[in-house]
Amino acid sequence: MIDYLIVGSGLAGISFSEIALQNNKSILVLDNNSQNSSKIAGGLYNPVILKRFTEVSQAKNHLLVMNDFFSNLEGKLNCKVNFSMPILRKFFSIEEQNNWYFASDKVNLAPFLSTNIISRKYAGIDSPFGYGEVLQTGYVDTSFLLKKYREYLIENNLFLEESFDYSLLQEEGNSIRYKEISVRNIIFAEGFGMHANPYFKGLPLDGTKGELFIIKAVALDLDVIINTSVFILPLGNDLYKVGATYNWADKTDVPTEEGKTELIEKIKEILNCDFEIIEHLAGVRPTVKDRRPLVGTHSKHNSIHILNGLGTRGVMLGPALAKALFENIEFQKPLDKEIDIKRFDKN
Repeated sequence: MIDYLIVGSGLAGISFSEIALQNNKSILVLDNNSQNSSKIAGGLYNPVILKRFTEVSQAKNHLLVMNDFFSNLEGKLNCKVNFSMPILRKFFSIEEQNNWYFASDKVNLAPFLSTNIISRKYAGIDSPFGYGEVLQTGYVDTSFLLKKYREYLIENNLFLEESFDYSLLQEEGNSIRYKEISVRNIIFAEGFGMHANPYFKGLPLDGTKGELFIIKAVALDLDVIINTSVFILPLGNDLYKVGATYNWADKTDVPTEEGKTELIEKIKEILNCDFEIIEHLAGVRPTVKDRRPLVGTHSKHNSIHILNGLGTRGVMLGPALAKALFENIEFQKPLDKEIDIKRFDKN
């Protein structure tokens, strides 16, 4: 009898897997490699929604859990995946500077927004109005993390590479049988693949396609993340990850000419140096119409659970939401109403 069968090994899936293992639970992870949004993600964590100057819900707690989670994981996997790095918001006018000062006076944003305007000049970027610095930010190398964690699972016989067949799932009292496997609980962490899941396909997951570049810009000299209409993340060796677009109509993970054109135009608004596109990536983010995650237990099947809808903030939300779901299952600790799928119950 296995405690948890986890379907999906993106950020949500590995977050729950690791929380379960830390609590001495037995797990098995199943994935068919059909979803790639976690692999190509920018991996940025940022406690402030800069477009609206609002705090990400429960940002302080999520950052605390996240940093502890990745610190433990780095020790376990013997590799570095979490990189603290300032995010600088480029200002295009005096008005934007004033809006920044106004936002940094808010009690909930003060811990995250520096009141000092950064006037440093970065080669390759014109910035006459300077930058605002967001604090407690950085990025996780999601592609490397998922690769290393999968290797760990495989080495410990905790991973199956195959598609999940929903027709073979049978409930047996307080447990579930899937093929020859008996499990106490199943966690569906399938990302946009949830639309094929008969247990949860009624939930309003509305995937958003994002396209990114890896570019080479020899004349650009950055040791920070620049954020405007797109982010520019230094990777070393004159390479930078740049993204991302938002397309609510196209649900494929195929890079497009439209996305390419949009990204090039936005890069040229920021950079005044030449750049070369090394790689063009695309994936569908698991976003929800009310911009809240999908966490909880099926209303009619007590052993079937979901962890999904992390959207653009999987790095920051994944560990905290996995912990919340685990504690809800094991200790009946109530989920926050904002994330609980009960909010969609029709009764």
